[in-house]
Amino acid sequence: MKRRVVVTGMGVLSPLGHSTGETWNALVEGRSGIGPITHFDPEAYPTRIAGEVKDFDVSKFLDKKAARKMDRFSHFAIAATKEALEDASLTIDESNAERIGVYLGSGIGGLPLLEEQHKVLMARGPRRMSPFFIPGMIVNLAAGQVSIFFGAKGPNLAVATACATGSHAIGESFRLIREGYADGMICGGTEAVITEMSVGGFCAMKAMSTRNDEPERASRPFDSERDGFVMGEGAGVLILEEREYAISRGARILAEVLGYGMSGDAYHISAPSADGDGPIRAMRIALNDANLSPDSIDYINAHGTSTPAGDKAETLAVKKVFGDHAQKLAFASTKSMTGHLLGAAGGLETAVSVLAVHHDVIPPTINYENPDPECDLDCVPNEARRTEVNVALNNSFGFGGTNATLILGKHR
Repeated sequence: MKRRVVVTGMGVLSPLGHSTGETWNALVEGRSGIGPITHFDPEAYPTRIAGEVKDFDVSKFLDKKAARKMDRFSHFAIAATKEALEDASLTIDESNAERIGVYLGSGIGGLPLLEEQHKVLMARGPRRMSPFFIPGMIVNLAAGQVSIFFGAKGPNLAVATACATGSHAIGESFRLIREGYADGMICGGTEAVITEMSVGGFCAMKAMSTRNDEPERASRPFDSERDGFVMGEGAGVLILEEREYAISRGARILAEVLGYGMSGDAYHISAPSADGDGPIRAMRIALNDANLSPDSIDYINAHGTSTPAGDKAETLAVKKVFGDHAQKLAFASTKSMTGHLLGAAGGLETAVSVLAVHHDVIPPTINYENPDPECDLDCVPNEARRTEVNVALNNSFGFGGTNATLILGKHR
């Protein structure tokens, strides 16, 4: 018998709010968190909009000395983890510290700190650089700082698989608990790279929407007039626990992690394979891991980035995996409201999938106005839907052709 794994707490920081509840309420109401970029002057850029975390005050979580040693992505991780642990009513102490681990990833890591310290180097020379530059910037320091700050002494890992990062971190945490390496994991993704270099780089790839005059309408997955993704920032952190351990301490169980699949496209550095091969295999592996038939799925939180090629390929992949059932399930993208949180997307969207299962509500795909005949599944257009959600599937796909699928269901 494999050990069962459940979700007992969540913490979210997003363009829609500073908590899981604020974000969830905004999603159900169909509100957009996209607006003009304020982190820097974007006037010279083709894209001047993003999903920024607004009015974030790091002093609520860290003193000035500690905050200065970290990049913004680690600030976000600390804030989201604090909420997640409180939500789970989980205290880490000597009795359990060695059995509670951290698996937090970031797609890019401390780019703001890198840009800042490069300017210092160019203007003032190497002797004036911060000694905290490297330990503040590298990708695994969000996991490291969370481990240090909260005292978790179990497995301590980070993954960087572009836009699949958060989902891979959760999936690998699921496996660590299932296989007995930990009783609980703090897991998910964090990202904060709305910076001059990052926005400039994605603009150079022509990957982002340029609907600058209508930021709230710019992210429009599956709509025929979609013109690229909108960058977001934030963090999504889950507390996973072995089921018996959670029950023994009287934890509230939000959902159960049922299955996990991953695959590689072996195709292109940034474009999806037009036939959906990689996502097809990731979804099938997850269904097999969960011992579920395709018609068991009620809702898919789509990767749905609002790119012309990506949305089309994912739609095709879902049709191939689910057959006739594809037309019966809900296939919606919350990126229409949050933008694309890159390495944090999988953490946030897994949390959304858990809440959909827990509350029997599916958030909509907003800005769906012009049907695309090649994206013809039920994207829950423009209004949330109250319906029974017993099993949800979350897809995350990243540059380099890396794919992750998670399946979550009601705890029975």
